[in-house]
Amino acid sequence: MTATIYQNYIDNAFMPSEQLIEVYNPANAQLLGRVPESPVEHVERAIAAARQAQKGWAAKPAIERAGYLRQIATKVRANAERLARIITLEGGKVPGLAQVEVNFTADYLDYMAEWARRLEGEVLTSDRANEHIFLMRKPLGVVAGILPWNFPFFLIARKMAPALLAGNTIVIKPSEETPINCYEFAKLVAETDLPAGVFNVVGGKGASVGHGLSSHAGIDLVSFTGSVATGARIMAAAAPNITKLNLELGGKAPAIVLADADLDLAVNAIVASRVINTGQVCNCAERVYVERQVADAFVDKVAQAMAATRYGDPSSRADLDMGPLINQAGLDKVAQMVRTAVGQGAQLVTGGQVADLGAGFHYQPTVLAGCASDMEIMRKEIFGPVLPIQVVDDLDEAIALANDSEYGLTSSLYTRDLNAALKACREIDFGETYINRENFEAMQGFHAGARKSGVGGADGKHGLYEYMRTQVVYIQG
Repeated sequence: MTATIYQNYIDNAFMPSEQLIEVYNPANAQLLGRVPESPVEHVERAIAAARQAQKGWAAKPAIERAGYLRQIATKVRANAERLARIITLEGGKVPGLAQVEVNFTADYLDYMAEWARRLEGEVLTSDRANEHIFLMRKPLGVVAGILPWNFPFFLIARKMAPALLAGNTIVIKPSEETPINCYEFAKLVAETDLPAGVFNVVGGKGASVGHGLSSHAGIDLVSFTGSVATGARIMAAAAPNITKLNLELGGKAPAIVLADADLDLAVNAIVASRVINTGQVCNCAERVYVERQVADAFVDKVAQAMAATRYGDPSSRADLDMGPLINQAGLDKVAQMVRTAVGQGAQLVTGGQVADLGAGFHYQPTVLAGCASDMEIMRKEIFGPVLPIQVVDDLDEAIALANDSEYGLTSSLYTRDLNAALKACREIDFGETYINRENFEAMQGFHAGARKSGVGGADGKHGLYEYMRTQVVYIQG
């Protein structure tokens, strides 16, 4: 892949930027391309274009808006192999997962398009004679979609598809770590007849472009996926304008393994949920609570599975289970957390070292046993291929420890006991709970968390309505 220079996409035109950001392959440090560090004028022009286009876009029947989403989905499928390769190169994602991301993105666009004939209001009963009360749903206006680097291609669709279907227009800011796939997506959009100004892309860093979008009075919703710290800054920037927010932030997903669980199923699912994208997923299994009766057997099985994980440079090998961490800061953080845990008394069962592969940000798949609830490794998000394990005496203790967290996104339980599963559903205080399966949400669900894991949610009917507001109309006959 040559080091292409990309341009912002504003009002259906590509606009060059004098200041550029270099994008590197995190697996081997090769330069991949250069993308805009957008000047203020580009951000202003993108928002103005979106604002100018919004009323005309909202006036189109929803089924027509859906047709444009289907056009884009078709383009994505026709370019799936090339797009997956780009995702692997700039994000270090293994080819199979990159292909899943591309296919899921196309399916998501089509799925949201299906809601065109399902947008609903309500007729409410009045206390007055001859009065009719109608609740209608309307678009918000202009959306700012600020993307993460871990699933950068899918998150374009997760923010764009419901926004556009609901009648909004959008300005997307890709992560500066993985922006190339978004610019390639913009090229596909440019090949359709989507009206000018409906979809716009401006690149740059969060402190400049992200802040410019979040603090702008012309933005009606900021939809952001990323860290708690950045989410807090976005909230502060949006506060003076009372801008609506949709934030998916961090996670510290607990996995509870009871003594009656199918241990092989639990191990396979937890390891899959830990090494996917090298552990850089907010709904990954981030900590395990295992009942004492099966703790030794579980740790042995998990250690074997993690030690057998194949890792390296996915841009040169297709048969890997995981690639690198995204950057040096991510690698340093993981290494520091493991050192701290061992210093606090955790037992290093396997891994625990930066992997010397010559280049890139690689860390060994790691299992830590004998962890305690007050350790940093059990409380802070790791975002790497490290699995800390704590032994518990029963389900009640496991649920209490699981809930004792500033995060509340996803959770999981492994048991053959239906009553235990139902108890967990009642008492685990997380937005999602997976029982006897890996942590991976469905597009028709509602991906939302509690506490510092975010505000609002995504996917399904409820995710779509995040991009709409209500208007109640009273008609006296």
